[in-house]
Amino acid sequence: MKAVRFHEYGEPRVLRHEDVDVPVPGDGQVLVRVAATTFNGVDATIRAGSMQGPIPVSLPHTPGLDVSGTVDAVGSGVDRVAVGDRVIGFLPMTAAGASAEYVVAPAEVLAPAPSGIPLADAAALPVVGLTAWQALFDHGGLTAGQRVLVNGAGGAVGGHAVQLARRAGAHVIATAGPGSRERVRAAGADEVVDHTATAVTAAVPEPVDLVLNLAPIDPAELAALVGLIRPGGVLVNTTVWMPAPGDEERGVRGVDLFVRSDPGQLSELVALVDRGDLRVDVAQRVPLAELPDVHTRAASGGLPGKVVVLVSPA
Repeated sequence: MKAVRFHEYGEPRVLRHEDVDVPVPGDGQVLVRVAATTFNGVDATIRAGSMQGPIPVSLPHTPGLDVSGTVDAVGSGVDRVAVGDRVIGFLPMTAAGASAEYVVAPAEVLAPAPSGIPLADAAALPVVGLTAWQALFDHGGLTAGQRVLVNGAGGAVGGHAVQLARRAGAHVIATAGPGSRERVRAAGADEVVDHTATAVTAAVPEPVDLVLNLAPIDPAELAALVGLIRPGGVLVNTTVWMPAPGDEERGVRGVDLFVRSDPGQLSELVALVDRGDLRVDVAQRVPLAELPDVHTRAASGGLPGKVVVLVSPA
């Protein structure tokens, strides 16, 4: 089968499109014929060798945390899925990823794929959808009537966060640049702040209950956002190389989010997609052989949004 792997850590040029053996599922595992995977920012940091401590991988390594595809074979002890099932999942970060025609996945991380969108596009849901869900509800405790600020709402996680928060009955304030302003508004934001034209702290005069930071901003800017949060509120930060600040005197918690695979939550997200209550946006679709170019463009900030990497016909 064809796969994209890296045999050493480094720049995007270390990625190779090559022939490898088809893996065999073991106990509790399934073999998935991959329809698509995606590019996530953590793929680049793993490839560069920056995450060897928290996310140790064996070389050569196949990237691709998101997967959508069809179950091709099952190992012993698997009864959650069957051959022919269309599935999606967030794969273990230290295992071989889905930038290959076939991938072995633990059956327990997989969920039925949504039926209302193409199977390949469904690969754009797991990591970003779960990140938004866990930030808002697991860590942020968001409830109806609260005010939430999504800082950096123009990306894929931000789009899901705005939709989910709005659906939960929150008042959503989102920051976005001129290029993503309308997209963020269409996702359901009640207010959109152009962070390139005005300081966020000046544009949000009333306190919020939750700040979700998705942007790689300066630590001083992140600390300033704490002042926007009411006593007892929360700041959830996804840029985990920069610890989340809080304010102990006012009971404001700072939480660093490390997203985890959760098939139960993923199934809820799928149900929202199939009901038309959650939109999965795909900015670009590229063939597997072009994945190294995607990494190169990401390094220079040249990606237009969520990129789906097409592997096999659905």
